[in-house]
Amino acid sequence: MQTPQPFHIDIPQADLDELNARLARTRWPGELPGAGWSYGVAEGYLRELVHYWHTGYDWRRHEARLNSFPQFTTTIDGQNVHFLHVRSPEPDAVPLIVTHGWPSTVYEFLDVIGPLTDPRGHGAEGAPAFHLVIPSVPGFAFSGPTREPGWGVNRVARAWAELMRLLGYERYGAQGGDFGSLVAPELGRLAPRQVLGVHVNALVNASTPVGPDELEKLSPAERERAGQQQEWWRAHSGYATQMSTRPQTLAYALNDSPAGQLAWNLEWYVDWDPGRSEQAPVDRDVLLTDLTIFWLTSTTGSAARLYYESGDEGWGARPAPSGVPTGVAVFPGDKALRGLAELSHRVVRWSQPPRGGHFASVQAPDLLVEDIRGFFGGLARAQAPTSGA
Repeated sequence: MQTPQPFHIDIPQADLDELNARLARTRWPGELPGAGWSYGVAEGYLRELVHYWHTGYDWRRHEARLNSFPQFTTTIDGQNVHFLHVRSPEPDAVPLIVTHGWPSTVYEFLDVIGPLTDPRGHGAEGAPAFHLVIPSVPGFAFSGPTREPGWGVNRVARAWAELMRLLGYERYGAQGGDFGSLVAPELGRLAPRQVLGVHVNALVNASTPVGPDELEKLSPAERERAGQQQEWWRAHSGYATQMSTRPQTLAYALNDSPAGQLAWNLEWYVDWDPGRSEQAPVDRDVLLTDLTIFWLTSTTGSAARLYYESGDEGWGARPAPSGVPTGVAVFPGDKALRGLAELSHRVVRWSQPPRGGHFASVQAPDLLVEDIRGFFGGLARAQAPTSGA
């Protein structure tokens, strides 16, 4: 490990000019008349986004916003790791490590940093406060491409345990969504004495049974939903099949075409839109900032490798519960079933926020903050000493 070094983003203008030149030269494939989204991303919608990316999107504004938060890099297990580290002004704040999923970056957490670290300053005096550690998953964004095989869920969790130790945190919480919903509980399994609780949203490995024996453990209503969700997954899992079997083949195309990279990532955002509106359910600047970060760091291919490297550690596995208390937030559009979640987690809180979606930190940051506070605040109350004869 290496002592963390301050990190500042300063993309050369030549790199931005090169991106804009490629966007201007996008070679469009055409589409069938009236096909809409039935064959994949609709060309008309993608053209609008590419045009905005080329003519209206301002990277420097978002770069400055990222640089307004303390960032660092270190080396763990031979891999560069980039992270935000924002300490709370509250003396009793809980250290919390937060993990993003695919195709996300740490940018998606910026709206929750202030309310979680400084509740008093955001109109929530008395609410739980947190020291936040928000790393870029190895292979993603400013952590840079991975340089060797093996960076799956388990290895990322081990790196997070080392990172928290390096920062001097002996007891801490873990939070994550999407792939982060696999990493955070795995951290609890690896370091149960250090992890006081795990909170997840967008829990991705609790929507369909791994085998028929699991189906029998569900209620009739959950069995019906599991069947529906298996059908949905069969129709939407092409991206995961490619990335978990042949990520290198895909990487050549994505790393060479910003419009192609946008289409590939955009499809996942749209597929998880609870409103089924056939457009991205997040602000286009958030979507394009994620995309621009992947493009500028040449990490879209190595990010895709996470699916291959994780193998059975991903949604195909059913690890044993760690015993660490776990809270699960199921936002609209997500598909976690409590009967399946309880096979792998000690679930002490199950919530269903009324709005938001799979990308809750940008779709409903206020409700995600509220749920994280509610979970860890409940743990603190449960562990508080009681008085009496």
